[in-house]
Amino acid sequence: MAKIIAICGKICCGKTYYANQIKEKENAVILSCDELTKDLFDNDLGEKHDEMALRIWNYFKRKSVELVNIGCTVILDWGFWSLENRRSLTEFCHSQNVHCEWHYIDVNDQTWNKNIEERNCRVLNGEGGSDYYLDEGLIGKLLSMWETPSKDEIDVWYTLERK
Repeated sequence: MAKIIAICGKICCGKTYYANQIKEKENAVILSCDELTKDLFDNDLGEKHDEMALRIWNYFKRKSVELVNIGCTVILDWGFWSLENRRSLTEFCHSQNVHCEWHYIDVNDQTWNKNIEERNCRVLNGEGGSDYYLDEGLIGKLLSMWETPSKDEIDVWYTLERK
């Protein structure tokens, strides 16, 4: 049965990597706000970023329901950083009679810092794809917006730990 798989996790925890793993197993399509903003705006939205992200999320929500209704599983690779974001999607899916399965990527600090370091190296080398450079100021801003989900919000709790 087709469904929406919503991937929750803080910046640079491995959401896109995880989404691509699920894509293969579920024969699903990934909808990524980061990918779209890179392709359309080269991640250069400045002060319009938050407004545009909200518009993209709303568009993708509607499209994900259309895709599920024709039998295609959809992976939303967005992060869902706040409880409000997660509740909003859950309520939307419920109102559309679409099953939403929540996946959370739990990453320890050592792995997370290594991911950031590798990401920034890729960006500096021109190999970052839809990624953008994460300096300390941006990391601090993004972490101030992050709300770790509770276990009862999540269907699949995936722990990412690198050696």
